[in-house]
Amino acid sequence: MKAPALQRLARHGAWLGLALLGGCSAVGPDYVRPTTAAPAHWQAEAGWQAGQPRDDELKGPWWLLYADATLQSLVDTALKQNNTLALAQSRLDQARAQTDSALGALLPRVGLQAGTSRFRTSANRPLSSYTSANSSVEQSDYQTALTVSYEVDLAGRVRRQLENARAAQAQSGADFENTRLVLTAQLASSYLALRGLDAEIEVLNQTLKAQRQTLDFVTARHDLGSASGIDLEQQQGLVSGTEAQLQGLRDSRARFEHAIATLTGQPAPSFQLAADTRLPEPPQLPLGTPASLLERRPDIASAERAMAAANAQIGIATSAYYPSLTLNSLYGDDSNGFSKLFSAPSLLWSLGLSATQTLFDGGRTTAAVNVAKAGYQQASASYRQTVLQAFQEVQDSLTTQAALREAQRSLQQAVKSAGKVLELSQARYRAGASSLLEVVLAQQTLLGYQRQQVQNQSQQLLTSVQLIKALGGGWKASDATLGQASPARVAQD
Repeated sequence: MKAPALQRLARHGAWLGLALLGGCSAVGPDYVRPTTAAPAHWQAEAGWQAGQPRDDELKGPWWLLYADATLQSLVDTALKQNNTLALAQSRLDQARAQTDSALGALLPRVGLQAGTSRFRTSANRPLSSYTSANSSVEQSDYQTALTVSYEVDLAGRVRRQLENARAAQAQSGADFENTRLVLTAQLASSYLALRGLDAEIEVLNQTLKAQRQTLDFVTARHDLGSASGIDLEQQQGLVSGTEAQLQGLRDSRARFEHAIATLTGQPAPSFQLAADTRLPEPPQLPLGTPASLLERRPDIASAERAMAAANAQIGIATSAYYPSLTLNSLYGDDSNGFSKLFSAPSLLWSLGLSATQTLFDGGRTTAAVNVAKAGYQQASASYRQTVLQAFQEVQDSLTTQAALREAQRSLQQAVKSAGKVLELSQARYRAGASSLLEVVLAQQTLLGYQRQQVQNQSQQLLTSVQLIKALGGGWKASDATLGQASPARVAQD
């Protein structure tokens, strides 16, 4: 390459370097993570102690706290086969690819082109010079070239696009974790509700067995003329009523079973769970400060990342006020013969910078900026509402847990007392000291308290799942324990 050409190329390069230096700052507001006023502590019953939050640690499989092998197997299956989770994973993969695409826009686009053609010019084409006549020429054209194209990020539009893509990717990651949390919580709730129905069905089965024994006794007395027809019909009606209640519970159980099948990615008609009347103890859950909830909840993280993406969108819209600069260069060969293609006379190159500036667009750029600003305000309001909703969910679960534990103590005493009343009533009836109505009422009272006790135990388990979900997920095994062994539940996050 000759010296004058090199000098011209150097001057072009210096000029382009100055243009590149002008694109060091990005227009639009820089994102500042929002601060949220969080309560200092939760309203909890006596026994909770605040611990040090450890949000940097990985969250564990919280469903293991219930020590139920069937639940663990169902969750494992759901995490592999649930279609909603697979959809969230695909969205996350898509967001990652979009981030890679935005990252590539920061780098120049380099290409290689080559071509060949055979052509003939017309002798009757318009004259380019009146001093010489046109003639027909037939020849070949061989070309090879290395091309480079680069958009100068003068106003920071490309950087804001990358910022937006990264925030969107982080939001998709948080959405995936939230989908996983919601899925496992919904599965655990359905499973524990089904086990609660198994226990309640067992109570009714035992009650029905006792009622049928009483019916046999009344029938025998009626046949001997010692019991009236009213006594017989009363007991028969009680048995039939209990049988009807059993059918209702079995229908509810089947619906939970079908829901579990769908959550685990299996067809409901071919899915069955064997009955199991054992109910696990509600786990003791680590409870950190309300402020730590902002780090644990994936839906809060998603809402915060949505704010970051919306903020970057303001910069993208604002960059339309500034000129668009594109650097294009080409270096290659052009020859009418393939044997001469790579010779020095065939060399060609070009280097240039194009600029485009909108002068009038009818207010569209301003409108786009206003749209982006309004989107950011929407994302901000959504974030604040998500935080408030999270605080409410945790506090609701804590309040419900305390009420259920207190009610359980009362129900235990009620069942004990109703059992004694039934024994005395049956003894009085056999001795002829009372009517069967007294026995029937005692049986109904005991059954009601027993069912309430089982329902309370089931509700405690469901509330513990809700609290785990409200707190944002699982913990390490050392952070949470089972049962009520410790009088002081250490609250560590």
